[in-house]
Amino acid sequence: MDSFEINKILGALLGTCLVLLAVHIAAGAIFTAPAPAKPGYEIAVKEQQPEQAQGHPAPAEQPIENLLATASVEHGAEIAKQCQICHNLQKGQGPKVGPDLYDVVGRARASQPNFNYSAAMKAKGGTWTVDELNKFLAKPSAYIPGTLMTFAGLARENQRADVIAYLNTLSEHPKPLPTAQSGKAPAPGQDTPAKAPEAGAAPAEPSTK
Repeated sequence: MDSFEINKILGALLGTCLVLLAVHIAAGAIFTAPAPAKPGYEIAVKEQQPEQAQGHPAPAEQPIENLLATASVEHGAEIAKQCQICHNLQKGQGPKVGPDLYDVVGRARASQPNFNYSAAMKAKGGTWTVDELNKFLAKPSAYIPGTLMTFAGLARENQRADVIAYLNTLSEHPKPLPTAQSGKAPAPGQDTPAKAPEAGAAPAEPSTK
C-alpha cells in the first residue's frame, strides 16, 4: 500500500471524527436545558382556592342533634368493633386497656371503678353527654389534651352519630336522644307542648279529666 492510499484512509477517519464532533456540539446546543435562575429543585404547590386564600372558614358541621335523627345503630355497631380492642361493651365485663363503655351515655366522666384514669380526664370532669361524646370522638387528644386514649378519632360526623346512637343502646335504660328542634333530650314523661289556637278559632274547653 503506497502513501497515497494511507493518506486517503487517514483523511476519511479525520473527516468522520469532525462530523461526529460537529453533531455532538449541535445536539448539545439544541437539547441542553437553560440554567435555572436559582439553584435547587422546583416543587409544584397546589394553588389555594379563592375562599381559602381569603381566609374564609370551612363549612360548619351539622349539629349532632340533626345527625342523630337519621343515625344507624347497625352501622354504629360495625364501627364500634374497633373500640373493642381497648374497651368492653357489655355489662359486667369490666375495664380493659380503657374503661368499659356499657351505659356510657349520660355517665359521669372518669367515674368507672377499678380503672386508673389520666389526670387530664379526671380534671375535665362533667358528664358524657351526646355533645361531649361527639366532640371527644372527633379527636380525643385535641379535645382533652393529655388523655391516654390513643385513638385518632372519627373525622366523619355521620359516623360519630352512628356510634353514639349505638352506645346509647348499651344500657338497661337508654337515654332519650336530643331532638333537632330543641337540642335537648325530652324529659321522661314530658308531654309535647300543645299548639296555640289558630286565629279566629274558638278556645278549647278545659278538660275535666
